[in-house]
Amino acid sequence: MIENLPWRTITHYGLHLLAPLLIALFFKKEHRVKAYLIMLATIVVDLDHLFADPIFDPNRMSIGFHPLHSYFAIAIYVIMCVIPYEKLHWPWWLRAIGVGLVFHMITDWQDYVLWL
Repeated sequence: MIENLPWRTITHYGLHLLAPLLIALFFKKEHRVKAYLIMLATIVVDLDHLFADPIFDPNRMSIGFHPLHSYFAIAIYVIMCVIPYEKLHWPWWLRAIGVGLVFHMITDWQDYVLWL
């Protein structure tokens, strides 16, 4: 629906840029800024769009189409969110990557499902 395009675009990029800021508030105080920047950096997952033809299609569902937006990849991102990093003595920022990627997938999903 072309008439929805401005609000769709504002919502999509607003979620990509502002939601990680709110999510970062759930991280420890000393990690919040880094968590936000890490989650913001997960937008690089969209590089897999470069392998599609056309590269951008506003009427195409990214989830399940692009390799880094596959259901298998999403399962890995979800697992990254629930691993007990502290218990395993793994770095905290791996969870920030997982959360950023999961939220990225939710944002891309809503972009297709709610606007078309």
